[in-house]
Amino acid sequence: MLLALPVALLAGIVSFLSPCILPLVPGYLGYVTGLAGVDLEQQKRGRMFIGIGLFVLGFTVVYVAIGAVFGQLGAWLKGPDQAWVTQLLGLLVILMGVVFMGGLAWFQQDRRIHASPRAGLWGAPLLGLTFGLSWAPCIGPTLSAVQLLSFSGSDASAAKGAILTFVYCLGLGLPFLLIALGVRRGLGAMAFFRKHRRALQLSGGLMLIVVGGLMATGIWIMWINELQGWLNSVELPI
Repeated sequence: MLLALPVALLAGIVSFLSPCILPLVPGYLGYVTGLAGVDLEQQKRGRMFIGIGLFVLGFTVVYVAIGAVFGQLGAWLKGPDQAWVTQLLGLLVILMGVVFMGGLAWFQQDRRIHASPRAGLWGAPLLGLTFGLSWAPCIGPTLSAVQLLSFSGSDASAAKGAILTFVYCLGLGLPFLLIALGVRRGLGAMAFFRKHRRALQLSGGLMLIVVGGLMATGIWIMWINELQGWLNSVELPI
């Protein structure tokens, strides 16, 4: 869990900075406040923050539920020897890294629910739900990699899956909220990341490939065992 948490958080941040999400942020900000097409810098930050918060809550509910299911499946299927399962899942994580970098054309097609909830605060959580139930080639691979991490290991459980996915949602959702609080600076920072979107896409895919390689070669399990041994030897002062 301790090794997977920073990976999940970073995967969420990388997803936000991906070409599938970053260019659409101004549109989401306008839609959830019911003020699409209006100068965002002139709008009330409180209303925008609440709208984005409801949007983030919507996709978080979906993703955490999926994570809990994957974690529980891992708990049901775990046996005395989990090494081969982790190695197989590592190969799948490598595959997701290749997809994130733009490989495998079949996975590069968006599969979205074409529902149009009412623009504004009331429709914000519904927009988040439809966002969470859709497939995008920049979010699907990172989210899938987090689910595979929750599925693997002797500590697989619904709680592990839910926690890892929640941390992923923090990485994905917090930038939305920060931009809503400081629109002018946020939009300026987005321009920088859009300029370097290909480098971000390649680095994000490389991160997944490295994690998958560690899982496939057994190094991930070795690190987990060493970390567990260290934690068991730590004596708390209370």
